[in-house]
Amino acid sequence: MSASESSGSVVRRILLGSQLRRLRESRGITREAAGYSIRASESKISRMELGRVSFKARDVADLLTLYGVGDEQEREALLALAREANVAGWWHSYGDVLPGWFQTYVGLEGAASLIRVYEVQFVHGLLQTEEYAHAVVSRGMPGAPAADVQRRVALRQERQKLLISERAPQLHCVLDEAALRRPYGGRAVMRGQLKHLIDISERPNVQLQVMPFNFGGHAGESGAFTMLRFPESDLSDVIYLEQLTSALYLDKAEEVAQYERAMTRLQEDSPNPSQTRDLLRGLLQLI
Repeated sequence: MSASESSGSVVRRILLGSQLRRLRESRGITREAAGYSIRASESKISRMELGRVSFKARDVADLLTLYGVGDEQEREALLALAREANVAGWWHSYGDVLPGWFQTYVGLEGAASLIRVYEVQFVHGLLQTEEYAHAVVSRGMPGAPAADVQRRVALRQERQKLLISERAPQLHCVLDEAALRRPYGGRAVMRGQLKHLIDISERPNVQLQVMPFNFGGHAGESGAFTMLRFPESDLSDVIYLEQLTSALYLDKAEEVAQYERAMTRLQEDSPNPSQTRDLLRGLLQLI
C-alpha cells in the first residue's frame, strides 16, 4: 500500500463523517437519536462525524436508512467510502511510540496538498536532519529507552519522504528565529541543520521564511500552528494545534479564517525565501 493510499484513508474518514453529519442535520435528527439507532452513544456519533473512529459498514447502512437515503447509488458510494476509510496507514506500525491523537495528524499531513506552518520552539519535523531530530526527541523524552527514541526519529524521517514524493505537497514554513538560536545537540548538529534548511529551501515545493528577532512583536503571538489544505474541494482546511498530551483540530470557517490571516501576515512580514537563505548563512557563520 502506498503512503498516499493510507493517508488518504484519514481524509475519507473525515469526508464520510462530514457527509453523515450533513445528512443528520438536514433531517433534524439529534446525535442521541442517531446513536440509539445503531446501539451507540451520542459521543460515538460525534466521533464518527469528526472522522476520529473507524466505521462499521452496518452502522453506516443503518444511519443512511435513518436519514432517508434510499437511492442505491448514493448509498453504495458512501458505503464504499466507509470501506476505504478503514484502510490502516503506514504509521500504525509506529503505534508503540506514537500517541493516537498524533496518528490522525500524520494521516492528514500525508493527504494535504498545502501545508502552512509557523514554528517557534524548534525546526519543523518535516525539515529536521536525523541528528537534530534525535536531539529534539531525546530532550523531549528524558530517560526513554534508546530504542524508543530511535523509533520516533525513524517515524520523522518516514514523514519527510512526503516532500520528495510524486505527489509532494507545497510546504510554506515560517520559523521564528528563536527556533534557530536554541541549540539542540552540539555545534556540528546545529551547523548540519542550518545547511539542510538552506538546501531544502531551494526545492520548488518548499517556501521557507524566518521571522527575525529584530522585527519585534508579530502575528504569531498565539504560538505554533499548522494549516492543512486538501485536494478534495468539499473538505475544509484544518488547523492543527499540538499540546503536551493531546491536540486540537479546528475546521470552523471563522476559526480557519483567523489563522489564515495570521499566517498571511507572518509571511508578508518575514524576509522572503531568498533573504531568508542569506539570514541562515549568517547564522551559520556564528556557530
